[in-house]
Amino acid sequence: MQYKISVLVFVQNSDGKLLMLQRNKAPNKGLWSPIGGKLDMQSGESPHECATRETREEIGLNVKCSQMHLFCMISEKAYEGSGHWLMFLFSCSKPIEKLPSPIDEGQFSFFTRQEIDSLEIPETDRHCLWNIYDKHRYGFVAVRADCSPGKPLDIVYEQVIGPDSPSAQQCAPEIRTAH
Repeated sequence: MQYKISVLVFVQNSDGKLLMLQRNKAPNKGLWSPIGGKLDMQSGESPHECATRETREEIGLNVKCSQMHLFCMISEKAYEGSGHWLMFLFSCSKPIEKLPSPIDEGQFSFFTRQEIDSLEIPETDRHCLWNIYDKHRYGFVAVRADCSPGKPLDIVYEQVIGPDSPSAQQCAPEIRTAH
């Protein structure tokens, strides 16, 4: 199985509510997730470029790379038993003013962080992604997750860099959590 490389972008409105997409397509059809998409590999698009492009295409918000903070790189092994994903998670500092119109990929809604916990979201998001967002969105973390079917989700934090130490990397020992 080869890697698919993608981005997720966490966008808020001026009230601090997070924009979520209820997906009409696989992966995660019917579930809620942040916006995002796959890198354009043919053009050599960078993760930052992809994040700004997907934000513009999906929700009409024009942002600069400098308005995107990369806070996580996560490698998901055997996601849904069908492939590996290398994902780059970004927090967008520019708020969106109104709810975007539905697109082919789904419909949008705003939710508080607490409301997201009660939504239908992918299990890996519930046990991994939102914990990363809550704890590391102002810093950076590198994570690997073994999503192999029939096994407990195995999450390993490979590196953690705190928000107050941009030049002094705080490398954490591998931290494992199983769900």
